[in-house]
Amino acid sequence: MPNPRPNELLGYPPDARLLIVNADDFGMYHAVNAAILRTLTDGVVRSTTVMVPCPWGPHALQLLGEHPEIAFGVHLTVASDFVNYRWGPLTPRERVPSLVDESGSFHRNEPRQAYLAQLRLDELEIEFRAQIEAVLAANLTPTHLDWHCLRDGGRPDVFDLTLGLANEYGLALRVFDRTLIERLQGQGLPTADHEVVDSTRLETPGKAARYVQMLRELPVGLSEWAVHPGLGNAEAQAIDGWWAKREADFAFLISPEARETVRAEGIILVDYGALQAIWRRARRRPQA
Repeated sequence: MPNPRPNELLGYPPDARLLIVNADDFGMYHAVNAAILRTLTDGVVRSTTVMVPCPWGPHALQLLGEHPEIAFGVHLTVASDFVNYRWGPLTPRERVPSLVDESGSFHRNEPRQAYLAQLRLDELEIEFRAQIEAVLAANLTPTHLDWHCLRDGGRPDVFDLTLGLANEYGLALRVFDRTLIERLQGQGLPTADHEVVDSTRLETPGKAARYVQMLRELPVGLSEWAVHPGLGNAEAQAIDGWWAKREADFAFLISPEARETVRAEGIILVDYGALQAIWRRARRRPQA
């Protein structure tokens, strides 16, 4: 008998169109935190993922503590994005030397293959655990794991490591690759049915119209959008070359047009909390 599809596992009809809108990068800097919180409270975003090691990570954790209704995951972070605004591991640097450069900050993730090749799996596990444990130590309850700048972990062994951590901590996991989606759904674990949309890959001009088109064309089943809202203020412009991409995301995600299109199309917005509950049940079942 084939495994039930995510719609069935989540209690929705097979022809329902479900959508997770997850705001990545919570904690990166203040303008991102302010924008993400607004999209969660006043927009169509239904979950977020926090970058614990970032300078504004503690602020993000504080906001999550003040809003226990928000579903959130851990955006596992072992890369720095910017030249002049850096962050590093929670773990003492001497324990994770492959993760840091001469300044003690995480490496930048370019060139990608060289960056991935230098990361030691045992050191990644130490730091990934530290980030998850920091969230738990703040008396917060995450729903899922995903990665910052590492699509499906970037390497098969990193994916398998993270999957093991998700199972150990009772969390769901974001998945991009079709083969991995089929592998996990074959185990009765709900994931997005379709490749996750990364909003940074969408053109900034005309982005709102593109989002409306994507909502109207949303396929049956469970979809996920990884969005990156941010304010376009002076802080953002001083730090982030992607500030205009983030500002365009923010403007659409809190717009009446976004809410009205979701309503008119009959799209059901869900968060990772529902997926997490099924992952936990599936992992408690006796294995044949």
